Amino acid sequence: MPAEKKNEFFNLYNHGFIRTAVCIPELKVADTVFNTQRTIELAREASSHKAILTIFPELGLSAYSNEDLFHQDALLRGVREAIIEIKKASEKINTIIVTGAPLQVDCRLFNCAVVFYHGQIPGVAVKSYLPNYREFYEARQFTPASNAFSSRIELAGQKNIPFGADILFKAANINNFIFFLELCEDLWVPVPPSSFAAMAGATVIGNLSASNITIGKSEYRHQLASNQSARCVAAYLYAAAGPGESTTDLAWDGHALIYENGNLLAESARFAQKAQIIYSDLDLDRLAQDRMRLTSFSQNAAAHKEKILSFRKTEFNVNVPTGKILLNREYPRFPYIPADPSKRDQRCYEAYNIQVQGLSKRLKSSGISSIVIGVSGGLDSTHALIVAAKTMDSLNLPRSNVKAYTLPGFATSAKTYNNALKLMKALGVETNEIDIKPACLQMLKDIKHPYAKGKKTFDITFENVQAGQRTAHLFRLANMRHALVVGTGDLSELALGWSTYGIGDHMSHYNVNASVPKTLIQHLIRWVANTNQFSREVSKILIDVLETEISPELIPGKKGGPSVQKTEDTIGPYELQDFNNFYITRFGYLPTKVAFLAYHAWRDKTKGLWPDISADKRNDYSLKEIKKWLYVYLYRFFKTSQYKRSCVPNSPKVGSGGSLSPRGDYRAPSDSEAEIWLKNWGNIPDSGG
Repeated sequence: MPAEKKNEFFNLYNHGFIRTAVCIPELKVADTVFNTQRTIELAREASSHKAILTIFPELGLSAYSNEDLFHQDALLRGVREAIIEIKKASEKINTIIVTGAPLQVDCRLFNCAVVFYHGQIPGVAVKSYLPNYREFYEARQFTPASNAFSSRIELAGQKNIPFGADILFKAANINNFIFFLELCEDLWVPVPPSSFAAMAGATVIGNLSASNITIGKSEYRHQLASNQSARCVAAYLYAAAGPGESTTDLAWDGHALIYENGNLLAESARFAQKAQIIYSDLDLDRLAQDRMRLTSFSQNAAAHKEKILSFRKTEFNVNVPTGKILLNREYPRFPYIPADPSKRDQRCYEAYNIQVQGLSKRLKSSGISSIVIGVSGGLDSTHALIVAAKTMDSLNLPRSNVKAYTLPGFATSAKTYNNALKLMKALGVETNEIDIKPACLQMLKDIKHPYAKGKKTFDITFENVQAGQRTAHLFRLANMRHALVVGTGDLSELALGWSTYGIGDHMSHYNVNASVPKTLIQHLIRWVANTNQFSREVSKILIDVLETEISPELIPGKKGGPSVQKTEDTIGPYELQDFNNFYITRFGYLPTKVAFLAYHAWRDKTKGLWPDISADKRNDYSLKEIKKWLYVYLYRFFKTSQYKRSCVPNSPKVGSGGSLSPRGDYRAPSDSEAEIWLKNWGNIPDSGG
């Protein structure tokens, strides 16, 4: 791959991201010269870090705490001179600069956000809602945007500049990059202006704030910014005034925040005595994808069509930073599992109990109180079994109503066999064993398979005869014992088509695992063990199951010994494939973008580990390996696996990462092609970075 093409891959701007900055400068009250220089210095620094948008606090060129000094011509003239200087400096600074300034327009004073880019002022946003209560007296000096006469103004020698609270700023050559500006109190009202701006297309919202600090206020800022970014499906950049504001009656903590769709990406230190800049890379693709999916978002916009159509849009091209620009934003290796321990425990608690609640309802509605389940000693059947046992507890039924069977075949290992038996007995479920080898041999003989004639032919037929016999036994046992067959196949296997159609993990009366990925099942089992949901003996067995190699155990090893099959040798590491599945199905990302994210997540083996597993027991993956297994995922998911997914048993949706149920969360044709995904995949380099 040419070096130029490779460099494009390693530039975040080519993957739907933009880098943004929020600056908290040191300032001096009414010293516009000092404030201007600090603003320009921080803007240059943000530009050197390849940020394309840089936000400063409210009234930052003058300071917010001037009170009646805002009525002094000297101060207002100083602000206009500052704007001229920043406009000129911006010619050589490759970032959109947004500064706060008091501006006199039509003999009225307005609290404004002035936008600069490459020697031009694309527009001036105006504050809509002026606080005039408690410590705030803004209505004494300023006029709200709704009372402005002019919609365009002349400023710093430039005519016809859009002016008002209805301006959308669009970077014409960056997809989905439209930003809107509001000021401080605008966020505090019941319906902030940014709500309408988001429905009109703004994906990034900047809030130039002063916001003095009182006890508990920072937490409220977090709530406001988080909730507004989530409701608007937008990024929210918040800048509060910091060191240098007057402390005559108030104090200031210089709080900067960057949120994206409800998630905190960056936060400044508070009460710092020096200037600060925080950065974050915003995923504009994600915001656009979520808005497209959320039909209620567009419905809400339609209900306010007149207001939304009133917005004006000012467009300008930006110089997109080139070269190698990697993300400074962390993407976890395990997107289905929170990194924070408390959130992780809560996620496991909810997932586990969703599964239990789903199975409980199915048993109650069917009038059936018994369960038949096949237990192999592997991850999926182990987790399904502990869900089944907990379900019986929740229904006040004996655990013996779980009719558990281990069904050893030609390649069952001693470890999985023993763990299956030990776990069934430790849980107190009904423990059973059926050797399926005689039935399998009879079928192989009936169909005249070479194995029945003594030839070691371990083909797909040989494997599926075993899977089929297990399923056939379980369904007939369910008939005989008036029970439901509980399925064990998981989301990862469903995405990759790693199941035998109509039999094996594909079929059951009800499947508790179908929307739980393999990596989450591993963690759920660990959580059940670590929190002692059952006895200590059960916990010990569960930990041993987690340390077992993932294998279908269908093809015998040498001299008829245990299977040496390793599932991940065929379909790829589950930790990578779960990562791929999350970003492909949840957000619809291009393969190149998924590989870019995986590269960031997996190139440093010290990050993203399970909390109780050391680094030497976890993998890191090269870009070449990421590319290889992404191809496997794309081909299997889009080309070969959908027909199996189209007829899966009922199963509860567990996580917001999605389900592949054709009835609940994902609909796709069984006979689609994978070519367009594979074509894009071809743009991923084999190495570099």
